Amino acid sequence: MAGTKRQQAIRKALRATAPGIPLSDAEAVMALAERRHMKALPPATALWLALGSHIRHVHTDYDRLLAEGYDRDAARFFVADDTDAVLTGWGCQRSVSESGPEAEGEAEA
Repeated sequence: MAGTKRQQAIRKALRATAPGIPLSDAEAVMALAERRHMKALPPATALWLALGSHIRHVHTDYDRLLAEGYDRDAARFFVADDTDAVLTGWGCQRSVSESGPEAEGEAEA
């Protein structure tokens, strides 16, 4: 397996967390999880934050809600079910609705 130990750990966490993720989405999530501001986080946490962020921005109306004036917390609330539906479709057993405060961070911040 190519890459640094951190990249390998993130890739392993992605396979375990969302085994059915499409390749194009997996590449985007990996890129987010490897960003500099995520380096201080454990690989699995960086992966989870990146996964949630990617789904919100690419697979839900999150950005439209922000553009309409909703704050981040409200917009996240309104797209939580859609986010969970994508996660479930990718084989994820975890839910953004059930995640603790550590999973509420923004991967692009």
